[in-house]
Amino acid sequence: MDSEFLALYKDDPRFKTDVVKAASTAPPTGTSSGKWPMVELARVAGQPLIADFKKYYEERLPPASSYRVEHKNIPVEGGTIVLRCIIPAGAEDGSYPVLVWYHGGAWIMGDIEMDDNHLRCLAVDLQIVTVNVDYRLAPEYPFPIGINDSFASLKWVAENASSIQVSLAKGFLIGGDSAGSNIAAVLAHLARDDPVFSDCKVTGQCLRQPSVHPDHHPYRHRSEPRSIELFKDGPILTREGLLQCRALLGAPLDDPRASPYHFPSHAGLPRAFITRNGHDGLRDDGRLWEEVLRDAGVETRAVEYEGFPHGFYYAFPQISLAVKMDRDMREALRWLLGRV
Repeated sequence: MDSEFLALYKDDPRFKTDVVKAASTAPPTGTSSGKWPMVELARVAGQPLIADFKKYYEERLPPASSYRVEHKNIPVEGGTIVLRCIIPAGAEDGSYPVLVWYHGGAWIMGDIEMDDNHLRCLAVDLQIVTVNVDYRLAPEYPFPIGINDSFASLKWVAENASSIQVSLAKGFLIGGDSAGSNIAAVLAHLARDDPVFSDCKVTGQCLRQPSVHPDHHPYRHRSEPRSIELFKDGPILTREGLLQCRALLGAPLDDPRASPYHFPSHAGLPRAFITRNGHDGLRDDGRLWEEVLRDAGVETRAVEYEGFPHGFYYAFPQISLAVKMDRDMREALRWLLGRV
């Protein structure tokens, strides 16, 4: 593992607390009171793990006059969800491309606050509207509610783009982190096949450390041990924790809306940028997905952060490779928008 990460990780109290250990081992089943101990523990433990990331980008926020924030409450089956839209100021013709973003959190935790400051920075720097989606979480809202919410948000953007100063002709990007990139990868397929998007196709995918299927090996790495076994004890993401989160999601492994590997075709998808981490149980998912898309004729770019575990940039956003990840993402978004 990377020495810079290890030097910080080994003495960090956030990774030594009983609640973090309990959250990675608590049983996934509900109790007689209808509560899920593992979920409650994980949600508590997760907050300090992303606090530095939020603070890091809060300290780098652009001037408040350079953007505005709008919240849209959109109807979904059985309720409403919130979209947080960050709209830059100053476009000559008053319109921008858009990035629709889905947060991570293993389908059971996370919210629109975790990436909020970073998205504000990206919106102003890249002159792009960001739409941050607060989809509902398992297990309270089991599969397929979260993916249905997410698809409803994407349709809303397609049908209401002008209301948030978006010109889809300038770029219609989707993206996410971890479970959020799983959602984005699924939505790329659903949007490809849905008539709502026939005249406003998604034009790019930004997939950070994606999860696409837990039981497949990258084609060209079959002789190697699987990353989920190599790094089953983490740090940060463990095999047991991942399996429990998938169990809490409640999705069949062969349902393409949970495991996009199972879509019958991956042809015709928009170009994709993929990141993966060399010391991450999901490393092979990223490798697999790059190969699957390339084999289907999809233009891809990928970066692997050798020696780093899952979500390292959330825990330690100040380290050199976390700064590089941010730089890589900005450059990739420019590429997805056709600016480079």
